[in-house]
Formats: sequence, C-alpha cells, structure tokens
Amino acid sequence: MDALTDESSWAGRTVLVTGAEGFIGSTLVDLLVERGARVRALVHYKPYAERGYLARYLAVGSPVEMVAGDVRDAGRVMDAVAGCDTVFHLAALIGIPYSYEAPEAYVQTNVVGTQNVAAACRRHGVRRMVHTSTSEVYGTALTAPISEAHPLQPQSPYSASKIGADMMALSYAHAFELPVTVVRPFNTYGPRQSARAVIPAILAQLHSGAREIRLGSTTPTRDFTYVTDTAEGFLAMAECDRAVGHVVNLGTGREISIGDLAESLIKASGRDAEVVVDTGRLRPGGSEVERLLSDNSRAAEWAGWEPRVGLAEGLERTSEWVRANIRLFAGDRYQV
Repeated sequence: MDALTDESSWAGRTVLVTGAEGFIGSTLVDLLVERGARVRALVHYKPYAERGYLARYLAVGSPVEMVAGDVRDAGRVMDAVAGCDTVFHLAALIGIPYSYEAPEAYVQTNVVGTQNVAAACRRHGVRRMVHTSTSEVYGTALTAPISEAHPLQPQSPYSASKIGADMMALSYAHAFELPVTVVRPFNTYGPRQSARAVIPAILAQLHSGAREIRLGSTTPTRDFTYVTDTAEGFLAMAECDRAVGHVVNLGTGREISIGDLAESLIKASGRDAEVVVDTGRLRPGGSEVERLLSDNSRAAEWAGWEPRVGLAEGLERTSEWVRANIRLFAGDRYQV
C-alpha cells in the first residue's frame, strides 16, 4: 500500500503502542481506537498506577489493554508483542537536558529498548514495526530542507542514543528482513505536551501571568508539526510498503525562529510580556541545533501524507488547552 488507506482498515486489528501514555503516544492511541483497533498499551510501570491521558480507557470492556512494564525488560516486551499485527514503538527517554546528566540511561532505554522491541517483532512475525526517531539526529542543518539522506550529527547524548536506536531498528530490516519503518518527526506540538518543550513552556508562562518569558536561545529555527498530523503520519507509514527498511520524515517544510514564535504567542495572548534569555535553559556549546527544516516529499510521494493543521490554528488549539489545564504546569519552571 503506497497511499493513505481507508480509516476502517484498522478495525479489528491488535496493535501495540509502546510509550502509549506519552504526548504523541496517547494521541496515537486515540486515533487507533476511533478507527476500531484493539490497542495494547505498554506503559512505564509506576507503583501508584497512574495512567495519565489513558485513564479513561481503564473501564471494563475498554478497547485498550494496559500493560505495565519497561522496554528494557526483554521478556516483558516479548509478551507484549505476542499476537500483535502492528507495533508502534514510541517509548524513549526524550529530555535533552537530562541526557547530559545521565547518558547511560538513554542508551539503555533508547538503544537496548529498541533492540528488545525489534527482537520481539521478529520472533512473533508482526506485519509491521514503526520505530520513532527524531529530527534531532540531523543536528544543525548542513543543507536545507533536510532530506532523509542528510548526515546524522550527534550533538547531544539524547540524539546519539536515538541515532543508535534508528540504526538498531534498520539493522533488523537488513539482517532479518523485519518489516520496520523509521518515522522521523520534526518538532511535534499540541495538547498534552509538557513544559519540557518550548511552545507549552511559553504558553504556561503567559497563562500564569508572567511579564518575562524565560527561554533558552531564541535564534534557532524549528519546523513545528501539530500532534494529530504526526500521529496520522505514523498510521500512514504503517500501511506504506514502500517505506519498509527506510526512514521517512514527518514535518511541514516551514520554519520559524524560537524568538519569532515567542513574539507571536505573546501578541496572540494580548499580554504585555517580553522575552528574557535564561542561561539555565541554554544548551552546552556545540550542542545547540541551530536549524531544523524538513523535506517531507518522501512521506507525500510514498504515502500521500501531508500536514493538515497550520501553525496559527495549531497554536490556538494548544493555547486553549494549556489555559484550561494550567494546573498541570508549575508556573515558568522548565521541565527537563
């Protein structure tokens, strides 16, 4: 299948989503449920049994089966994959600042965890594995827009671990003919994202009444994709035979600087605020990725995917969600 398929094609399938309780993962679960899939959600074990945005699926008879575990546990992953048609692997350690402090944890979760998922998919003969990458693996753009052939540049331990994870997934395609596709989202944003990311960090400060918006470097540019568009891209790639064994970018092909983004959000909020550089949010020298701009032609040509939500509309939706859920944000505290 080399084009977007009918939404009903997911009806009755059993699908595993690792990292299902996360920002993108929970949005993907919602789309799969809407389309009739039986979802097995591998969520990181917490002793207090909190399920976050998946809590509404805890009722008896829910189309979502919760499986608590950790992708570093090969046996648990093997059991979770059994009987699944498709596996969407999103579980990862993602905070860039924390990767400077605990790089080994990123290797264990992101690289070893991916190997465990790929091995389980191979053992159980899944129809398709979709592995989640990140545009951070490209580093600062050497050429723009960035195609999938762009060199990989590990400018942080986080990006290095994701490069390793991508290569592990692709090695299973080459060595064992595992039907795996690597999906490489650019900067996804939208409801449910934490203040670890720049857009909710700005909005949380604005909706808390801050007069100074504290940010790291304001000069880098980013290609922002609304979360439902990213999730739709995952579904499209799971049905695209041409993408097997390949990397596919998911981005809008448009960029905006962090400074201009902040000014736009301040203006839209109607508040009187100014941007202040917070040195605590600056990356170490040589680690900042200055420019990310996607070439999304492969996703369009191979699977008919294209983003549907423009930045202005997406920011408005996100702003409304942050305002309604401001209790979830600790003022202007930067979440790593």
